[in-house]
Amino acid sequence: MQAKKKDFSEWYNEILESAELSDKRYPVKGMNVWLPYGLKAMNLIDAATRQYNEEAEIEEVGFPVLITRNQLEVEFEHLKGFEGQLYWVTRTGKEQLDIELSLRPTSESAIYPMFSLWIRNHADLPKKVFQICSVYRYETKHTRSFLRMREFRFYEAHTAHADFQDAEKQITAYMEIWSKLNSLFQIPSVINRRPDWDKFPGAQYSLAVDSIMPDGRTLQVATMHQYGENFSRTYDIKYTDLNGEQRYVSQTTYGMSERLLGALIGIHGDDKGLIFPPDIAPVQVIVVPIPTEKADVNAYSKKIHDILKSAGLRVKLDLRDNYTPGWKYNYWEMKGVPARIEVGEREVQGNTLTISVRGIKGKKTYDLMNLEESVKKSLKEHFSSLSERSGKVLKENVKEAKTLEEMKGQAAYFAYWCGKRECSDKIEAATEKPCLGVSVSHPGKGKCIVCKESGDRSMFSRTY
Repeated sequence: MQAKKKDFSEWYNEILESAELSDKRYPVKGMNVWLPYGLKAMNLIDAATRQYNEEAEIEEVGFPVLITRNQLEVEFEHLKGFEGQLYWVTRTGKEQLDIELSLRPTSESAIYPMFSLWIRNHADLPKKVFQICSVYRYETKHTRSFLRMREFRFYEAHTAHADFQDAEKQITAYMEIWSKLNSLFQIPSVINRRPDWDKFPGAQYSLAVDSIMPDGRTLQVATMHQYGENFSRTYDIKYTDLNGEQRYVSQTTYGMSERLLGALIGIHGDDKGLIFPPDIAPVQVIVVPIPTEKADVNAYSKKIHDILKSAGLRVKLDLRDNYTPGWKYNYWEMKGVPARIEVGEREVQGNTLTISVRGIKGKKTYDLMNLEESVKKSLKEHFSSLSERSGKVLKENVKEAKTLEEMKGQAAYFAYWCGKRECSDKIEAATEKPCLGVSVSHPGKGKCIVCKESGDRSMFSRTY
């Protein structure tokens, strides 16, 4: 396998194929086939997302994939953000459609006409919904599995509130949801407020979660948008307040995509393959028997498997007899399984088990009586080790810069910026690193790196 630090791009492509996460050979470019192992990982991410949305009282809905041209063109400024990426359905069989239909690039134009029907008075607020669906954008840049696709899996929350202040509380709630999710993912990231020229079309402001990839580039994995009344005025979403007056709602959105999986792969993997956090791992524990004529290792291994499965762990027993134990070790390491249990003659006779933890050198032997406790302890060790390594990524790949010359390295950089487009353009021209915005998660005040006026700590990086 290609060394990760030597050529991250090649390593990434190779690991996707070797680990059987997706198949890019589908005849439509940029639309890949989800393979079982990759889909299981994504479904686990979705399950955590659903859990934290339910806790935040955001309800799941499902909207059609088709949107009429009229729906899209109601908000022209919003449409301009996707105008060149839309897929159009213009006929059925040989007949031209009366109304052109688009595959959804995002769902404001689908959801907000329904909001205008659902919301009538203050008792209907706040209205908070989300969906997990496929969206379609004709991406003209180089496509790459999970990172930049023409069809991709998308989570989007949409909320409506009585006023701007309540909508602002929802933005805070979104950041709390992200914090809970990232406690599982351990993705090193920075939350930045995008510059006005780079905010989501129709938003008053946009916050983005930018993950730090091992090659020094950043990957946007989540966004939160404050719309204010921009969309409610266009789609006529009004309610009657306690005084009987008609008011426009304030709205927000929160979006994440399969880029989360791409970030997990890129950040945590090593030269041996994937490393999955335990909560997202399709297989948490693999049991590998070591054949011997002196003991029934298969029966003993199955006993271990069944105990762990009944304890709610995602465990798999590898009984394939056409591969050696060593080959199986490498195979499951490459698949990113957090814990491996080895069962040979010694373990059967001693009523023990031997556990290897992915990413940690050495093996430990435990008594079978403490099986469940020992495995869960090993998974915690795995997570702690992964978390420690992840924390170093931010420190190693995001540097503080006081001069433009310092910003010409491979890393992403924090630098003070006054907020003016002119200064941002000068920084990008000198360093090839666009402004990702003022840092919300790592705030600070200082003098702009260009004009020396008062500025905020901001992030600059090459991006995916």
